[in-house]
Amino acid sequence: MKASVIVFPGSNCDRDLKVALAASMDAEPDMVWHGDSELPETDLIAIPGGFSYGDYLRCGAMAANSPVMREVVKKAQNGTPVVAICNGFQIATETGMLPGALLRNADQSFVCKDVDLLVTSENNRFVGSFKQGQVVRFPIAHHDGNYFADQETLDELEGEGQIAFKYATQSGELTEDANPNGSLGNIAGIYNKAGNVLGLMPHPERLISDALGGTDGKSFFDNLVNSIA
Repeated sequence: MKASVIVFPGSNCDRDLKVALAASMDAEPDMVWHGDSELPETDLIAIPGGFSYGDYLRCGAMAANSPVMREVVKKAQNGTPVVAICNGFQIATETGMLPGALLRNADQSFVCKDVDLLVTSENNRFVGSFKQGQVVRFPIAHHDGNYFADQETLDELEGEGQIAFKYATQSGELTEDANPNGSLGNIAGIYNKAGNVLGLMPHPERLISDALGGTDGKSFFDNLVNSIA
């Protein structure tokens, strides 16, 4: 299996994502510069979190117009799996690969902590052995993670099973207190219609060993790699 991690100026999670993927793949992913106009042969594209272009203008807006993103969008349209994390989620919405937008957090504050997530769909390569109704724990670190979409889009996401994760309590309740950023419907991650693009605000790459505080992130990448390899 071959994977590609996109590298933008200012991103700070591309190396973490490389380490997480390598641990599950038992092989090093390719690191692809944002200015490249072509992608290497790849079975998976990963768009990392961080602060591409310093988050100037609008989070993800400039990165979405990088030369390599034109190839990422083409690959996604042809079925290549794409996982887009945090700033990557913002970039994916800016390109139109995913619907909606990520707004400033409801309380206008940067949040950095572990959160509990309810797995809200299954039978997708990105959740693998995770079961619908299961609660997993990933870290978050963002200032603009407040998911927003119009009601028609929200209804479609719910109706078509395109919501992957929701912020929840440890027992799986979707409460206001469990929602760290004001996202509509407690949404933390969504799929595109085809199910091959996942955007999520939490960072599974930051919990891949007990030394880091947990292994739910390792399970996430194991699921993904096993479904592709």
